Amino acid sequence: MAIPFTQLLKDSAVLPRRFYSRPVIEVARDCLGKILVHGKTAGRIVEVEAYLGVNDRAAHAWRGITDRTRIMFDEPGHAYVYFIYGMYECLNFVSEPVGQAGCVLIRALEPIAGIATMRRRRPTAKGIEDLANGPGKLTLAMGITRKQNGVDLTTSPLQVRRPKSEPVIEIEVTPRIGITHCADWPLRFVIAGNRFASRRART
Repeated sequence: MAIPFTQLLKDSAVLPRRFYSRPVIEVARDCLGKILVHGKTAGRIVEVEAYLGVNDRAAHAWRGITDRTRIMFDEPGHAYVYFIYGMYECLNFVSEPVGQAGCVLIRALEPIAGIATMRRRRPTAKGIEDLANGPGKLTLAMGITRKQNGVDLTTSPLQVRRPKSEPVIEIEVTPRIGITHCADWPLRFVIAGNRFASRRART
């Protein structure tokens, strides 16, 4: 359901850095139900995946610190945005304490503010459920690009907010999607039964 943007800001608060400075699996699960805001668009996070750093061959940080992955080893609470398949950008939240690379990939959102803007950015979307139901779709809908790589989620226009009133949710846990290494690890977390998730996967 659409929410006036000013009301959304009034009824939520920006997540502090300590939220991200925890084990990545905890952060990933706790991201569900939070609100991602960029500019005048916003969406409720309904699907995420956790990537564990140097011990996870599916993670970009598996090979250690490089120019690309340096942000993942730095202060938690920053955005890591990367380009994939030559056409999509994907948004991640850096977590874990400094020196321990962990990232939460944001896989799907339920649009709640700025929906008309999202529709203009995603003209091929069949309906509201299709606006942000995938990592590449949601960055297009929200206007997130590699320009946001490295921005501070606690102080920038790209931020994550906690609603003052959070409903109790049931979390569905499945293997991650679309990877080759460590593909059976149960590190995809979804609000159970949510129609805005990217797709169902075996549990």
